[in-house]
Amino acid sequence: MNNLVGKLVVNAAFLYGIAANADVCMMTRMQEMSLDYHFTVEQEVGSATYAFFGFNGTAGVWRISALNEAGGWKDRTTVEDMDLAVRASLKGWKFVYVGDLKVKNELPSTFKAYCYQQHRWSCGPANLFRKMATEIMRNKKVSLWKKLYMIYCFFFLRKIIAHLVTFIFYCVVLPATVLVPKVQVPKWGAVYIPSIITLLNAVGTPRSLHLLVFWIPFENVMSLHRTKATFIGLLEAGRVDEWVVTEKLGDALKTKLGSKAPKKARIRIGERLHLLELVFGAYFFFYGCYDVAFGKNRTLGHIFGIHHSIVKKKKRLVVLLFWA
Repeated sequence: MNNLVGKLVVNAAFLYGIAANADVCMMTRMQEMSLDYHFTVEQEVGSATYAFFGFNGTAGVWRISALNEAGGWKDRTTVEDMDLAVRASLKGWKFVYVGDLKVKNELPSTFKAYCYQQHRWSCGPANLFRKMATEIMRNKKVSLWKKLYMIYCFFFLRKIIAHLVTFIFYCVVLPATVLVPKVQVPKWGAVYIPSIITLLNAVGTPRSLHLLVFWIPFENVMSLHRTKATFIGLLEAGRVDEWVVTEKLGDALKTKLGSKAPKKARIRIGERLHLLELVFGAYFFFYGCYDVAFGKNRTLGHIFGIHHSIVKKKKRLVVLLFWA
């Protein structure tokens, strides 16, 4: 704590949040990968380069004077923590990330709870961008470079474009290119960039490196929900102010205290059928089958430059696995 107190001369310190229930199921393991990437790459780099980086809402220590000058907490969006960080930064306050001081937190262990959380985390920043873009540009206390960084890099690229490209290009457009043989997708766009991003997500959690094969389709599914939430935030549609408290079962605490966990409510069969996800699963499967039946040299072997005759025998299996 002495190290942290010394760093508080920088006005606010954000700490490393460790998932206490990461081993509950495969979904929490994959969430752990994404959050560890966020802390060890995004937050660490932002702090080291003295660039603006957001506040997660938990595991943070603020100066009261920073909170007061920034205008305190506001409920105009569902990401009041990010809102506060942006306003404080525009007032000239500095943040630091303290990665060596770790704080435990809990991840949602049900898909429904995770979807609600991701809706809030995607819709909120998009809505905040809509409300603060003009305010950021008119601010006179920070440099033009910092204003451009906050608007373009922090908000536009990471909170909006990243979701749209992941879903629209990689989940909709790229599979559909099998219908148009003349369309040639560059290797760097179809393979190299997503591969680098995928490997970077495993940097903070090397123990889960083998789960990347499951993490990819999981993130593709979540990109659907994030894209939908992003549009809701930008357009201020019906669910823009929806706040559903993320359900966390307290698994880690129950295990420690040795208490019995309360019985879970029965889930109806209809609630287990995620129709939207099934539709896009069928979409991928259709284009995978079409590529197997009618595609010419449009397999993974072609993308990587491997001669067609080498992959001919394994073509059907590879393509179906790739798009499934």
